[in-house]
Amino acid sequence: MPHHLDINMKGLAMAQRFFSRTGFCLWIGATIGVICVLPFVNALFPEALQEAAKQNGLPAFALIAMSIGQSALLLGLMTFSGLWAARKLGLGAPVLDAWLGGDPLSYDVRRSALIAFTLGLASGFLLIALDFLVFLPLDPNGLGQIVQTKQPSAWVGFLASFSGGISEEVQLRLFFMSFLALGIRYVRDFLFPTRSSPLTPAVFWSANIIAAVLFGLRHLPVTAELVGLTPLLIVRAIVLNGILGVLAGFLFWRRGIEMAMVCHFAADLVLHVLPPLVGY
Repeated sequence: MPHHLDINMKGLAMAQRFFSRTGFCLWIGATIGVICVLPFVNALFPEALQEAAKQNGLPAFALIAMSIGQSALLLGLMTFSGLWAARKLGLGAPVLDAWLGGDPLSYDVRRSALIAFTLGLASGFLLIALDFLVFLPLDPNGLGQIVQTKQPSAWVGFLASFSGGISEEVQLRLFFMSFLALGIRYVRDFLFPTRSSPLTPAVFWSANIIAAVLFGLRHLPVTAELVGLTPLLIVRAIVLNGILGVLAGFLFWRRGIEMAMVCHFAADLVLHVLPPLVGY
Protein backbone atom coordinates (compact mmCIF):
# COMPACT_ATOMS: atom_id res chain seq x y z
CA MET A 1 0.00 0.00 0.00
CA PRO A 2 1.41 3.45 -0.88
CA HIS A 3 2.66 5.40 2.12
CA HIS A 4 0.19 8.28 1.69
CA LEU A 5 -2.72 5.84 1.49
CA ASP A 6 -1.55 4.13 4.66
CA ILE A 7 -1.47 7.49 6.44
CA ASN A 8 -4.95 8.33 5.17
CA MET A 9 -6.32 4.98 6.34
CA LYS A 10 -4.80 5.47 9.78
CA GLY A 11 -6.26 8.96 9.96
CA LEU A 12 -9.67 7.63 8.95
CA ALA A 13 -9.47 4.90 11.59
CA MET A 14 -8.57 7.45 14.26
CA ALA A 15 -11.46 9.69 13.21
CA GLN A 16 -13.85 6.74 13.36
CA ARG A 17 -12.68 5.92 16.87
CA PHE A 18 -13.10 9.55 17.94
CA PHE A 19 -16.48 10.10 16.23
CA SER A 20 -17.92 6.80 17.41
CA ARG A 21 -21.54 5.71 17.34
CA THR A 22 -21.51 5.75 21.13
CA GLY A 23 -20.43 9.37 21.05
CA PHE A 24 -23.20 10.28 18.64
CA CYS A 25 -25.81 8.63 20.87
CA LEU A 26 -24.54 10.51 23.91
CA TRP A 27 -24.43 13.77 21.95
CA ILE A 28 -28.00 13.38 20.75
CA GLY A 29 -29.16 12.54 24.26
CA ALA A 30 -27.37 15.53 25.77
CA THR A 31 -28.85 17.87 23.15
CA ILE A 32 -32.34 16.53 23.82
CA GLY A 33 -31.69 17.19 27.50
CA VAL A 34 -30.95 20.84 26.74
CA ILE A 35 -34.27 21.12 24.91
CA CYS A 36 -36.13 19.39 27.75
CA VAL A 37 -34.90 21.88 30.37
CA LEU A 38 -36.24 24.93 28.50
CA PRO A 39 -39.81 24.73 29.94
CA PHE A 40 -38.33 24.47 33.44
CA VAL A 41 -36.17 27.56 32.99
CA ASN A 42 -39.08 29.46 31.46
CA ALA A 43 -41.30 28.49 34.41
CA LEU A 44 -38.76 29.78 36.92
CA PHE A 45 -37.98 32.97 35.00
CA PRO A 46 -41.01 33.66 32.78
CA GLU A 47 -39.90 37.15 31.71
CA ALA A 48 -36.26 36.34 30.97
CA LEU A 49 -36.82 35.08 27.42
CA GLN A 50 -38.86 38.10 26.31
CA GLU A 51 -36.34 40.51 27.85
CA ALA A 52 -33.45 38.74 26.12
CA ALA A 53 -35.34 38.80 22.82
CA LYS A 54 -35.90 42.55 23.12
CA GLN A 55 -32.28 43.22 24.00
CA ASN A 56 -31.05 41.24 21.00
CA GLY A 57 -33.75 42.43 18.62
CA LEU A 58 -34.75 38.89 17.72
CA PRO A 59 -37.97 36.89 17.95
CA ALA A 60 -38.13 34.57 20.94
CA PHE A 61 -38.19 31.42 18.80
CA ALA A 62 -35.04 32.55 16.94
CA LEU A 63 -33.24 33.15 20.24
CA ILE A 64 -34.26 29.70 21.45
CA ALA A 65 -33.07 28.09 18.22
CA MET A 66 -29.72 29.88 18.44
CA SER A 67 -29.31 28.84 22.06
CA ILE A 68 -30.05 25.20 21.24
CA GLY A 69 -27.65 25.30 18.30
CA GLN A 70 -24.83 26.77 20.38
CA SER A 71 -25.44 24.25 23.14
CA ALA A 72 -25.47 21.39 20.64
CA LEU A 73 -22.10 22.44 19.21
CA LEU A 74 -20.55 22.77 22.65
CA LEU A 75 -22.02 19.47 23.78
CA GLY A 76 -20.67 17.78 20.66
CA LEU A 77 -17.17 18.95 21.51
CA MET A 78 -17.59 17.87 25.13
CA THR A 79 -19.08 14.49 24.25
CA PHE A 80 -16.54 13.26 21.73
CA SER A 81 -13.48 14.67 23.45
CA GLY A 82 -14.76 13.59 26.87
CA LEU A 83 -15.35 10.04 25.63
CA TRP A 84 -11.84 10.01 24.19
CA ALA A 85 -10.39 11.15 27.52
CA ALA A 86 -12.52 8.69 29.49
CA ARG A 87 -11.31 5.77 27.40
CA LYS A 88 -7.73 6.80 28.07
CA LEU A 89 -8.55 6.12 31.72
CA GLY A 90 -10.38 2.85 31.15
CA LEU A 91 -13.75 4.58 31.60
CA GLY A 92 -16.53 5.29 29.13
CA ALA A 93 -20.00 4.13 28.17
CA PRO A 94 -19.90 0.32 28.36
CA VAL A 95 -23.65 -0.19 28.01
CA LEU A 96 -23.87 1.77 24.77
CA ASP A 97 -20.65 0.22 23.48
CA ALA A 98 -22.01 -3.28 24.07
CA TRP A 99 -25.45 -2.50 22.66
CA LEU A 100 -24.15 -0.85 19.50
CA GLY A 101 -21.44 -3.45 19.00
CA GLY A 102 -23.59 -6.47 19.80
CA ASP A 103 -21.20 -7.54 22.55
CA PRO A 104 -22.02 -8.93 26.01
CA LEU A 105 -21.46 -6.83 29.12
CA SER A 106 -19.34 -7.97 32.03
CA TYR A 107 -22.10 -7.14 34.53
CA ASP A 108 -25.88 -7.32 34.90
CA VAL A 109 -27.20 -4.07 33.37
CA ARG A 110 -30.67 -4.32 34.90
CA ARG A 111 -29.35 -4.93 38.38
CA SER A 112 -26.81 -2.12 38.09
CA ALA A 113 -29.46 0.27 36.73
CA LEU A 114 -31.82 -0.62 39.58
CA ILE A 115 -29.07 0.01 42.14
CA ALA A 116 -28.14 3.31 40.48
CA PHE A 117 -31.78 4.39 40.35
CA THR A 118 -32.32 3.48 44.01
CA LEU A 119 -29.19 5.33 45.06
CA GLY A 120 -30.39 8.36 43.10
CA LEU A 121 -33.78 8.32 44.83
CA ALA A 122 -32.13 7.94 48.22
CA SER A 123 -29.74 10.81 47.55
CA GLY A 124 -32.64 13.02 46.45
CA PHE A 125 -34.47 12.41 49.72
CA LEU A 126 -31.22 12.95 51.64
CA LEU A 127 -30.69 16.34 49.99
CA ILE A 128 -34.24 17.43 50.88
CA ALA A 129 -33.73 16.29 54.47
CA LEU A 130 -30.44 18.18 54.77
CA ASP A 131 -32.04 21.27 53.30
CA PHE A 132 -34.91 21.34 55.79
CA LEU A 133 -33.17 19.96 58.87
CA VAL A 134 -29.75 21.61 58.59
CA PHE A 135 -29.58 24.56 56.22
CA LEU A 136 -33.05 26.05 56.59
CA PRO A 137 -32.73 26.51 60.40
CA LEU A 138 -29.39 28.25 59.84
CA ASP A 139 -30.79 30.70 57.29
CA PRO A 140 -34.60 30.90 57.58
CA ASN A 141 -34.75 34.17 55.60
CA GLY A 142 -32.48 33.74 52.58
CA LEU A 143 -32.99 30.03 52.19
CA GLY A 144 -36.61 30.45 53.17
CA GLN A 145 -37.17 32.47 50.00
CA ILE A 146 -35.82 29.61 47.91
CA VAL A 147 -37.89 27.04 49.76
CA GLN A 148 -41.02 29.14 49.28
CA THR A 149 -40.39 29.57 45.55
CA LYS A 150 -43.16 27.78 43.69
CA GLN A 151 -41.87 24.74 41.85
CA PRO A 152 -42.73 24.26 38.16
CA SER A 153 -45.34 21.60 37.46
CA ALA A 154 -44.46 17.92 37.73
CA TRP A 155 -44.29 17.31 33.97
CA VAL A 156 -41.94 20.27 33.56
CA GLY A 157 -39.75 18.91 36.35
CA PHE A 158 -39.84 15.48 34.71
CA LEU A 159 -38.56 16.91 31.44
CA ALA A 160 -35.86 18.87 33.27
CA SER A 161 -34.67 15.65 34.91
CA PHE A 162 -33.42 14.48 31.51
CA SER A 163 -31.19 17.53 31.32
CA GLY A 164 -29.67 16.78 34.70
CA GLY A 165 -29.36 13.09 34.02
CA ILE A 166 -27.88 13.30 30.53
CA SER A 167 -26.60 16.78 29.66
CA GLU A 168 -25.01 17.57 33.02
CA GLU A 169 -23.41 14.15 33.27
CA VAL A 170 -21.86 14.57 29.83
CA GLN A 171 -20.50 17.97 30.82
CA LEU A 172 -19.43 17.31 34.41
CA ARG A 173 -18.46 13.65 34.48
CA LEU A 174 -17.68 12.50 30.95
CA PHE A 175 -15.92 15.70 29.91
CA PHE A 176 -14.64 17.68 32.88
CA MET A 177 -13.92 14.85 35.30
CA SER A 178 -12.23 12.72 32.63
CA PHE A 179 -9.91 15.50 31.49
CA LEU A 180 -9.25 16.49 35.08
CA ALA A 181 -8.29 12.91 35.93
CA LEU A 182 -6.04 12.79 32.85
CA GLY A 183 -4.31 15.96 34.00
CA ILE A 184 -3.85 14.66 37.54
CA ARG A 185 -2.53 11.37 36.17
CA TYR A 186 -0.07 13.23 33.96
CA VAL A 187 1.27 15.12 36.97
CA ARG A 188 1.44 11.88 38.96
CA ASP A 189 3.35 10.10 36.20
CA PHE A 190 5.73 13.05 35.89
CA LEU A 191 6.47 13.01 39.62
CA PHE A 192 6.32 9.23 40.07
CA PRO A 193 7.20 7.67 36.69
CA THR A 194 7.27 4.12 38.05
CA ARG A 195 3.49 4.08 38.51
CA SER A 196 1.60 2.76 35.51
CA SER A 197 -2.04 2.23 36.56
CA PRO A 198 -4.33 4.26 34.27
CA LEU A 199 -6.65 5.36 37.06
CA THR A 200 -5.66 4.83 40.68
CA PRO A 201 -8.14 5.53 43.50
CA ALA A 202 -6.15 8.64 44.45
CA VAL A 203 -6.40 10.06 40.94
CA PHE A 204 -10.09 9.20 40.68
CA TRP A 205 -11.15 10.63 44.03
CA SER A 206 -9.17 13.82 43.47
CA ALA A 207 -10.90 14.39 40.13
CA ASN A 208 -14.29 13.25 41.43
CA ILE A 209 -14.32 15.62 44.40
CA ILE A 210 -13.16 18.59 42.34
CA ALA A 211 -15.82 17.85 39.70
CA ALA A 212 -18.47 17.53 42.42
CA VAL A 213 -17.52 20.92 43.86
CA LEU A 214 -17.78 22.47 40.39
CA PHE A 215 -21.16 20.75 39.99
CA GLY A 216 -22.32 22.55 43.11
CA LEU A 217 -20.91 25.92 42.08
CA ARG A 218 -22.55 25.82 38.64
CA HIS A 219 -25.96 25.93 40.35
CA LEU A 220 -25.20 29.24 42.06
CA PRO A 221 -26.30 31.50 39.15
CA VAL A 222 -29.85 30.14 39.43
CA THR A 223 -29.77 30.64 43.21
CA ALA A 224 -28.49 34.18 42.72
CA GLU A 225 -31.48 34.94 40.49
CA LEU A 226 -33.85 33.89 43.28
CA VAL A 227 -32.10 35.38 46.31
CA GLY A 228 -28.88 37.17 47.18
CA LEU A 229 -25.95 34.81 47.69
CA THR A 230 -24.49 34.35 51.17
CA PRO A 231 -21.56 32.20 52.34
CA LEU A 232 -24.05 29.70 53.77
CA LEU A 233 -25.91 29.39 50.45
CA ILE A 234 -22.60 28.79 48.67
CA VAL A 235 -21.70 26.07 51.17
CA ARG A 236 -25.19 24.61 50.76
CA ALA A 237 -24.83 24.44 46.97
CA ILE A 238 -21.47 22.70 47.25
CA VAL A 239 -22.59 20.21 49.91
CA LEU A 240 -25.98 19.26 48.50
CA ASN A 241 -24.97 19.06 44.86
CA GLY A 242 -21.58 17.68 45.81
CA ILE A 243 -23.13 14.63 47.46
CA LEU A 244 -24.95 13.73 44.27
CA GLY A 245 -21.89 14.60 42.18
CA VAL A 246 -19.57 12.31 44.16
CA LEU A 247 -22.08 9.46 43.95
CA ALA A 248 -22.55 9.90 40.20
CA GLY A 249 -18.79 10.05 39.74
CA PHE A 250 -18.35 6.82 41.66
CA LEU A 251 -20.91 5.06 39.45
CA PHE A 252 -19.17 6.45 36.37
CA TRP A 253 -15.94 4.91 37.63
CA ARG A 254 -17.44 1.52 38.46
CA ARG A 255 -20.21 1.01 35.90
CA GLY A 256 -19.89 3.67 33.21
CA ILE A 257 -21.46 7.02 32.42
CA GLU A 258 -24.88 5.43 31.82
CA MET A 259 -25.26 4.44 35.49
CA ALA A 260 -24.22 7.93 36.57
CA MET A 261 -26.98 9.26 34.32
CA VAL A 262 -29.57 6.89 35.83
CA CYS A 263 -28.60 7.96 39.34
CA HIS A 264 -28.72 11.68 38.53
CA PHE A 265 -32.04 11.32 36.73
CA ALA A 266 -33.60 9.50 39.70
CA ALA A 267 -32.38 12.17 42.14
CA ASP A 268 -33.86 14.91 39.98
CA LEU A 269 -37.20 13.10 39.95
CA VAL A 270 -37.28 13.46 43.74
CA LEU A 271 -36.13 17.08 43.64
CA HIS A 272 -38.21 18.37 40.71
CA VAL A 273 -41.18 16.02 40.26
CA LEU A 274 -42.14 14.95 43.78
CA PRO A 275 -42.58 18.46 45.33
CA PRO A 276 -45.31 19.65 42.92
CA LEU A 277 -47.00 16.25 43.11
CA VAL A 278 -47.38 16.56 46.89
CA GLY A 279 -48.55 20.17 46.60
CA TYR A 280 -45.30 21.87 47.57
